Amino acid sequence: MAQPLMPHATASWLVDNTALSFEQIAEFCGLHILEIQAIADDTAATKLTGRDPIRAHELTQEEIDKGQADPDYTLKIIKGPEQVRRTKGPRYTPVSKRSDKPDGIAWIIRNHPEITDGAIGNLIGTTRTTIAAIRDRSHWNIANITPKDPVTLGLTTQRELDAAVAKAGKAAGLEPVVDTRLDGDREALIAELRQQRAQAAIDAEAVDAGEAAPVERTAENLFKS
Repeated sequence: MAQPLMPHATASWLVDNTALSFEQIAEFCGLHILEIQAIADDTAATKLTGRDPIRAHELTQEEIDKGQADPDYTLKIIKGPEQVRRTKGPRYTPVSKRSDKPDGIAWIIRNHPEITDGAIGNLIGTTRTTIAAIRDRSHWNIANITPKDPVTLGLTTQRELDAAVAKAGKAAGLEPVVDTRLDGDREALIAELRQQRAQAAIDAEAVDAGEAAPVERTAENLFKS
């Protein structure tokens, strides 16, 4: 499913300007529901400036109205013009991040030895020669190379890394690791977040009507229920 160009900024706008559920916003923006919760609670790592998906021609007001009327409705993005993508040549890496490549390569080699050199090259935009030198520790700067997550370094995305790990694991006959930590909790979490959102709306209406004093939005009072 296509996603908005700036998913976090779009999610921030939808949280502030619509009555859509966190689940609907998360699905439309391709984010985790807890990321939407953090944006709503102003606890996200980065302060976001909302991006109006209507003005960006990614969503219509009619589509938002449908979503607000039905919490189970899935928002549909307006398909924009096809973007021109580079299809040949290595991945471009900004000059400021090129010195981080060896650290990212070393991290993948250490944590995901099943990933081939070709796949690492596609992920990080490097050469097989460099990867081989780091593997056999003959790289000229090996003493200063420290394995670091390439996603954190900004050399690739988590989705691309996960896809490469899954593909390499399948080719190597490895059983995929299934995360069962949240089994059975998803519906309860969604229900709790919806209840909190509804209560926040009621409190806001009460404040506007002068019936109650504003309550500070803190993690403690948001999660008391």
